[in-house]
Amino acid sequence: MGNIRVADIRAATAADLTPLRALVESAYRGDSARRGWTHEADMLGGQRTDEDTLGAIIADPQQRILLAERDGALAGCVQLTAKNDGTAYLGLLAVDPELQTGGIGAKLIATCEAAARDEFHATRMEMTVIDGRTELIAYYQRKGYALTGERRPFPMGDERFGLPQQQLEFVVLEKAL
Repeated sequence: MGNIRVADIRAATAADLTPLRALVESAYRGDSARRGWTHEADMLGGQRTDEDTLGAIIADPQQRILLAERDGALAGCVQLTAKNDGTAYLGLLAVDPELQTGGIGAKLIATCEAAARDEFHATRMEMTVIDGRTELIAYYQRKGYALTGERRPFPMGDERFGLPQQQLEFVVLEKAL
């Protein structure tokens, strides 16, 4: 099992929707997610996303989903969204639970940041993380992201984002590019 190289990262297409959704669900929800360290399985049930949502992201010229592949299979993904005022948003970072701690997430983040600068001319990257996911927040802080003090509501009543097992909210992190 070789390392993921930056050359193994590409933009998602509509042909990737089914395996992309399977990757995201395996990394975020259910028993498969518990094999990794970044899951939300104890906080949320239900789905993390659906193919319609992923397809809309892929079709939007202001967004990208970048995919990391290993031996022809999806190993990870990250979403990049152009926002206003030189800001880009990083979201939906997911790595196959069996491959976590291998550097794939870090390479996806670095590629996403470069694309934000080069394609969207962003000078700042923003992300949201569910409050209480302290290990994940610490991981992003090691990557140069800082908590802003801002909090945003979690879409508690929208089953498209999952079934919360407790009250949730997001914390906002940002990094200068």
